[in-house]
Amino acid sequence: MLLTAGCTTVPITGRRQLSLVSDSEMNTLAITQYKQTLGQAKLSTNATEIAEVRRVGQRISQAVELYFKQQGQSAQLDGYQWEFNLIDDPKTANAWCMPGGKVAVYSGILPLCKDENGLAVVMAHEISHAVAKHGAERMSDQLVAQYGGTALSTALSQNPSATTNLFQQAVGVGTQVGLLKFSRRQESEADHLGLIFMAMAGYNPEGAVPFWQRMEAQNQSTTPEFLSDHPADATRVADIKAQMPEALKYYKPR
Repeated sequence: MLLTAGCTTVPITGRRQLSLVSDSEMNTLAITQYKQTLGQAKLSTNATEIAEVRRVGQRISQAVELYFKQQGQSAQLDGYQWEFNLIDDPKTANAWCMPGGKVAVYSGILPLCKDENGLAVVMAHEISHAVAKHGAERMSDQLVAQYGGTALSTALSQNPSATTNLFQQAVGVGTQVGLLKFSRRQESEADHLGLIFMAMAGYNPEGAVPFWQRMEAQNQSTTPEFLSDHPADATRVADIKAQMPEALKYYKPR
């Protein structure tokens, strides 16, 4: 079964993107994979850090919902059931958000965040990848490349293991060598959207600059998993600085 190429539009930036996978399909896969990932992980028992992750996640998710409501696009978040969990893995500096709002933060990223505002930079960025449907876009690209545009349901029935792995790669979950990389365009979009969402949530978007500078400095000596598909460099920081005036318009400190 071949699909006629569909398109969706990224919020805020307005970029058109390839869309061969429905939100419901991505959300269903996310629920299954999130449960499996958490079942295999060691969840944190640090009550203070867990509370911080969930507080930041709730504030940013509320900002996202408000933004889409203001744009008359609340339907874009249909099927979202937000979850925020902290995985106890001090050696892994990583975080991700699956479609449908399934978020995981690894404890190894917390020292680089330094504080709640730094954590908001990370979580807003990852949530932005999800609401911009970057995972669905990458999976659509790979369905074309590997299956000639075969529908996801057909690909799943023909090769469920490979298709599940494709989903994990598309949303940035896992540690396998050869994970798909977010494109520069997608990274820039997640930075842009993330600044606005964290500002709407009452976090100072100016904190994004020192955070990414810390990540860049860390990257000079070693490459945290978080940076494997989240490049931090002078260009990124310059772009964030250029986007800051827009983000600050949304910022109301709490």
